[in-house]
Amino acid sequence: MHIPDGYLSPITAGITLLITLGFLVASIRKISSVRESLAEEMSLFTAISAGIFVAQMIAWPLPGGTSLHLIGGALAGILIGPWLGILSMSLVLLIQCLVFHDGGLTAIGANILNMGVVGVLVGYAVFKATYRISKKVWLSSFLAGWLSLTLAGLTCGIELGVSWNSVLPIYVMTSWHAILGLIEGLITSSVVSYLTLKSSRIGRWF
Repeated sequence: MHIPDGYLSPITAGITLLITLGFLVASIRKISSVRESLAEEMSLFTAISAGIFVAQMIAWPLPGGTSLHLIGGALAGILIGPWLGILSMSLVLLIQCLVFHDGGLTAIGANILNMGVVGVLVGYAVFKATYRISKKVWLSSFLAGWLSLTLAGLTCGIELGVSWNSVLPIYVMTSWHAILGLIEGLITSSVVSYLTLKSSRIGRWF
């Protein structure tokens, strides 16, 4: 899902960058206002960031100049909350771009928006809504993982489609990520269910 340089129109790249910066500013302000209560989450923040970094490095190429891989946005949002989750994903994606050239610098706004904002917020919102109804951690986290990856793929497809004036990227990105989303859902469900049994702190986000 990492979009390389040259695949987005300047307008699309600029708009997605501005939207992403807005979310990052909001996240940093929110974290700063409650930083004392987040002290115990920082070790988990580090572990989640490292795990997501490794998971995202395993990718399969897709037609249209992008790739298919797990993103971990829902996992981050559920375990450390949406604001730390956005910050975690943003740091991972920025390092991947600057150090490993995974995703273009001109597309960094879109890549963070797709995986770090849409992936995290959709996963977190779906988890909370589903858990409120079902009270089942495994089901809620599975749906969160699946939908977060699917909608992140859809967002990426829309950005490419607008840039190319074509609907093909939308179909390609959404369909393949909806399939991989089943695996992301299973992984998210397994990790969240296991950690919930081990730590009562995790449940404070439910």
